[in-house]
Amino acid sequence: MFIQFMKFTRRLALGTVVALCALSMAWAQPYPAKPVRVYVGYAAGGAVDAVARTIGQALASTMGQPFVVENKPGAGTNIAVKATIDAAPDGYTLMLTANALAANMALYQPAPFDAERDLVPVALIGRVPVVIAANASAPYASIKELIAAAKAKPGSISFASPGNGSTPHMAVELFKRAAGISLLHIPYRGGSPAITDVIGGQLPLVAVNALEVQPHVKSGRLKVLAVLSPNRTAIFPDAPTIAESGFPGFEASVWYGLVAPAATPKPIVAQLHAEVQKALQTKEVRERMTQVGGEVIPGSADMFAKLIHSERVRYEKLVREANIKPD
Repeated sequence: MFIQFMKFTRRLALGTVVALCALSMAWAQPYPAKPVRVYVGYAAGGAVDAVARTIGQALASTMGQPFVVENKPGAGTNIAVKATIDAAPDGYTLMLTANALAANMALYQPAPFDAERDLVPVALIGRVPVVIAANASAPYASIKELIAAAKAKPGSISFASPGNGSTPHMAVELFKRAAGISLLHIPYRGGSPAITDVIGGQLPLVAVNALEVQPHVKSGRLKVLAVLSPNRTAIFPDAPTIAESGFPGFEASVWYGLVAPAATPKPIVAQLHAEVQKALQTKEVRERMTQVGGEVIPGSADMFAKLIHSERVRYEKLVREANIKPD
């Protein structure tokens, strides 16, 4: 009996050692050891989706695992944000987010999340400027002419946006205050239907990101009055910036960044950040960002964290003063 007991004990010990070795090997596997999921809070085909897929392809090629984009639209991106927050903090769930991450904490009450507490910024990727565009037959061809018309008949000129609280809507609200004019906001559920009605003449103006109006400007059905960025954009080189139109220092862009659940291990966050920085230096990623009307923004994770905080403060003030409500 004693000998049998000793044999059993040795087998048990050996099994334990094997199990521990296997577990140790699993822990020692370099990240990433399996595909990484990247949530996008918008439908496929838009600017955010295009940026996510561009970065995902670049990271997949250098990190050796697929970065799979999963679109989870709804509730102004809150569904995707909450899914990211609730995911295991192991580096295998990320989110390609935009301005809504900062704006929604003010727009929705009670706040659906605290991005500065619940998420960790991985890397800022780039930005695409908001543009104010008009129907081709609209009686104004510049911001100066628009302001003159708006002041002549306050509240008589309407503009479309992708929705209440969207970045373009917020941008025009800021512009209205800077210019001292009154414009009537008509919210839509997305940029495409807003653009369609402006092309059709149902209303004269639309505020969207540069990518969405590009084909319609090329076809001559829309004209860009101003690009709300500090520099002219490559896809509309002839369109003046808002600064050139008389508002220096004013800027409104859709920015993009990669975030992860707050407890994601710091070495993994640092590794992802470094790989994103490499990707932003490649010709392919820079060209793709230019194609969607944007520019890359290399920088530290701390810079991204400060941007989220400053945008949160700015939107809180605007939402309160303009009494903006979500759709």
